[in-house]
Amino acid sequence: MQQRRIGDRTVSAIGLGAMPLSTKTDRPTREEAVAVVHAALDAGVTLVDTADAYARDESEFGHNETLVAEALASWGGDPSQVLVATKGGHTRRGTDWELDGSPAHLRRACEASLRRLGVDAIGLYQYHRPDPDTPWEDSMGALRQLADDSLVQMVGISNADVAQIDVARSIVGPALAAVQNQFSPGWRFSAGEVQHCAAHGLAFLPWSPFGGVTAAGSLSATAPAFAEVASELGVSVYRVTLAWHLTQADVVVPIPGASRPASIQDSAAAADLELTRDQLARLNGS
Repeated sequence: MQQRRIGDRTVSAIGLGAMPLSTKTDRPTREEAVAVVHAALDAGVTLVDTADAYARDESEFGHNETLVAEALASWGGDPSQVLVATKGGHTRRGTDWELDGSPAHLRRACEASLRRLGVDAIGLYQYHRPDPDTPWEDSMGALRQLADDSLVQMVGISNADVAQIDVARSIVGPALAAVQNQFSPGWRFSAGEVQHCAAHGLAFLPWSPFGGVTAAGSLSATAPAFAEVASELGVSVYRVTLAWHLTQADVVVPIPGASRPASIQDSAAAADLELTRDQLARLNGS
């Protein structure tokens, strides 16, 4: 599989977003979920994205991290070659999503994630979303301290604009390695952040790379050019979408979600899909 860089690590150009394994209403069983992670790893995926808040509700907070750790432990390959990226800063009250970006919370959240993942240091620790009640600079300082204390190897931020990225760069320093924002054919409002990351050597991880669409027909309706190119190439519209993501900048590493082995296997194949100049022009202009 095509490879890309996150900080000083080389990872597969396509990652796995593990969120659906814990948050979908009709989520897979634990055995089925582990099979999805194994299918991703067997297909060459070496980046798995999770978060402490990925769970059905407050009572099972940490569900997704525990699941990912279990899948890595039971996989037949070398888990040390897999970069696990997790996040802190979101909390849950019942089924509601809330925020806490305070330094004290981020320290507790990171330590809890370390225990659930069963590691001495988290490969990539990401601040999940800005907390309006906590100054951004304070949250960034907390992330810098986690890196200085060797609890995390690299730091990422999520749902950040260009100005916030630059503040993070100034405070976190070289430990800052990635930005994770929403970006898809139907949601291109982070295009400026993509190019800013490319200019500064930061990986850009598009979340919801299909636009939150769960049916190919829906994606085809919102981005018909993608469906047309998929038909021309005889592949899924999802595979075309991920291949398009990879052309936006060489720092882009999409993290499509999956709840079936076949889904992540199809997504992983996007790393080797070549789009012609004409096809790419149509996709960029759609």
